Amino acid sequence: MKIIDKINQKLKEGQTFFSFEFFPPRTEEGVENLFERLDRMVTHAPIFCDITWGAGGSTADVTLDIATRMQNQVCVETMMHLTCTNMQVEKLESALKEVKKVGVQNILALRGDPPKGQEKFEAIEGGFSCALDLVKYIRKEFGVYFGICVAGYPEAHPDGIVDDPDQMNKNYWADIAYLKQKVDAGGELIITQLFYDVDLFVKFVADCRSVGITVPILPGIMPIMTYGGFKRMVGFCKTKVPADIMETVEANKDNDEAIKNFGIELGVKMCRQLLEAGTPGVHMYTLNLEKSAVAILERLGLVDTARVPKPLPWRHVPSGTARACESVRPVFWTHRPKAYLKRTQGWPSYPTGRWADRGDLQYGSLADAPQFMRRHTATDARKDKARAAWGAALEGEEDVKAVFAKYVKGEVKSFPWSELEGAHQPEGAPETAQLLDLIAAGLLVINSQPRLNGVSSTDPTHGWGAPGGSLYGRAYLEFFCSPAAWESLRPRLDAAPSVSYLAASASGSPQGNLKPDDVVALSWGAFPGKEIVQPTVLCASSFGVWKDEAFELWLSEWSSLYEEGSPSRQLLADIHDRWLLVAVVDNDFVAGDLAKTLLG
Repeated sequence: MKIIDKINQKLKEGQTFFSFEFFPPRTEEGVENLFERLDRMVTHAPIFCDITWGAGGSTADVTLDIATRMQNQVCVETMMHLTCTNMQVEKLESALKEVKKVGVQNILALRGDPPKGQEKFEAIEGGFSCALDLVKYIRKEFGVYFGICVAGYPEAHPDGIVDDPDQMNKNYWADIAYLKQKVDAGGELIITQLFYDVDLFVKFVADCRSVGITVPILPGIMPIMTYGGFKRMVGFCKTKVPADIMETVEANKDNDEAIKNFGIELGVKMCRQLLEAGTPGVHMYTLNLEKSAVAILERLGLVDTARVPKPLPWRHVPSGTARACESVRPVFWTHRPKAYLKRTQGWPSYPTGRWADRGDLQYGSLADAPQFMRRHTATDARKDKARAAWGAALEGEEDVKAVFAKYVKGEVKSFPWSELEGAHQPEGAPETAQLLDLIAAGLLVINSQPRLNGVSSTDPTHGWGAPGGSLYGRAYLEFFCSPAAWESLRPRLDAAPSVSYLAASASGSPQGNLKPDDVVALSWGAFPGKEIVQPTVLCASSFGVWKDEAFELWLSEWSSLYEEGSPSRQLLADIHDRWLLVAVVDNDFVAGDLAKTLLG
């Protein structure tokens, strides 16, 4: 979906909005760390996120990869920067075709900085010399498919900032005239260079409007995070810094914490002034960090870190992709949404409303996913981090149970059956206590859902969907258990009239009291003016696909951390080979007590 369409809808509704900007890291570890951060920041519902294009096109391939993953895995409307630096027309065309193919529909068209080692920008042979050329090219070759954003400079472009006041005034107005050309050629949105004088931005907007520029203009806000970084950026961009701000920064240049706190206070003050002046939203230059940007937005009341907005229990893919109409998924991939996206990326259509006709929906192999969707090989640092969380050595099943318990309590942020750090959402204290009791009894829980009966859709723990709705759900538990535990448990499940279940070993076929074609609605909501929304199901036929993936994680994610032949590795391999994966649902969402049934 075009970002300008989302912004226009926000303007129509009178809603303030925000967006985040990131840059491409230079190492694989850095990229994976960025995506962990992105996953957390996107839960606050930015209207879009963008990813920059490295100076001189130095990170072109990484930027393309990140933009693709942001749109299709992180599930946020994504804008990709594209510059003319070191880019022949053929390369620009290839980049645009690539992102169009994967559903990215928004481009920030820039001239770009000079390549490293050059003082001035020079167009390469077969390339463009300015952003205006790029805007015209995109519109000529791709029509109206792409939403095009362009850059604005409240103090004039750095190349035009000079000491002579008269010449400076001419350069400033020449910049605005050029910005008008970019907008007239197809630019639909303007994002500005960073600034620290709000009055300059307000004047810039008024001057733009005076020459007929009517598109939205978003202020680029860069929180001060470190002394050195601040000095480098304002020097490079020739940014004017009010004397009182510079004095405070200089006075605290040796105190990193004070600098960061001041940066948050200043960001809040600037944004409040901007919003009071009629600015519709703010664009946060995050520098790939989250605390300062999120803290500013939280203090402005634009985000509530205590309650993450969830249109559905799982993150919905943005409009403009083939998957955008999807509204229901099997429960098994709750904590592995990326794996689900990989397995289903080739589907010709996606279920809407109900998980009904699934004859042509064949799950793909994770190994068959496109390169951008494959999980990167774990680095030594990531393996060390996992061993620190799950145990340098495992002596027995009690050590394994302890890891599951720590994850449920939030003491361990990563988990073999979760792709996102900290993905386990705290449930109410009673639910957490029940999960710990189940784990202590030898049922290693990897997924759960409490029963819900008319819970408000705005409930801080279980809420999802629009306000004014009522939520319902069957209690659900998914766990690994030993063969001995299963021998004891199965008769109780068979005797419970309201319980449905499936179970399988790594090498066995699913068994239980559900037929292969059975589908059980696990969650649903009733909202004003809408049909019943049913976003999560237990699909018996999907269980067979999921159980292979769930068992494989014992080996690929956990056992592989330890040396071949070690007791730890043998222990986990034995669990993989002998234990069962069990999925249980209590169909009585009014008075059922699934934990009591399981514990006996």
